[in-house]
Amino acid sequence: MAKPINPIVKQVLELGPTIAFFLIYLRIRDDVFTFGGTEYTGFIVAAIVFVPILLVAMAILWKLTGELSRMQVFTAVMVIFFGGLTAWFNDERFFKMKTTIVYGLFAVLLGIGLMRGQSWLAYVMNDMMPMREEGWMILTRRLCAAFAVMAVANEIIWRTMSTDAWVKIETFAFPVALMAFLMWQFMALQPYLISDETTDDS
Repeated sequence: MAKPINPIVKQVLELGPTIAFFLIYLRIRDDVFTFGGTEYTGFIVAAIVFVPILLVAMAILWKLTGELSRMQVFTAVMVIFFGGLTAWFNDERFFKMKTTIVYGLFAVLLGIGLMRGQSWLAYVMNDMMPMREEGWMILTRRLCAAFAVMAVANEIIWRTMSTDAWVKIETFAFPVALMAFLMWQFMALQPYLISDETTDDS
């Protein structure tokens, strides 16, 4: 069972690594670093440094709460994998593609569940927000579409816009858009929520 944690501390641990990446990038984006005879841009160094920062934050979160969500673990694996490819090939495109792969895989996984007539989202989140099956199916369809749109948007952005623009959108625009979308959906799906009173009556 998860242990209680101060919400502010939780937000800092979850969002802190991304903000740290953004600040580090701003500080060293115009610099070039040489390691082992190979030159690396500031973006690539910031991406590499982001990996241990994320792992430390997740370790602290796990220590404080006693658990990590499947989504957090999956995201960490993707960051490690694509961060490693970015460093190995000295190519920033791998780190930029990470966002496309993450959002795309979320869309695919939710889509597979929908084709099977199931909401795999409910399997992950039902303990946090009890809701009737019909509500979960609606939310899953909408979130599947949202992840697909964000995956396509990321591909268009990193291929057509500057690295500065991509970093800002990755750090702020995507998370804010996703959070706003989820808040909108949770408000719209209120009729499907299962309250304690409903459970007691039944």
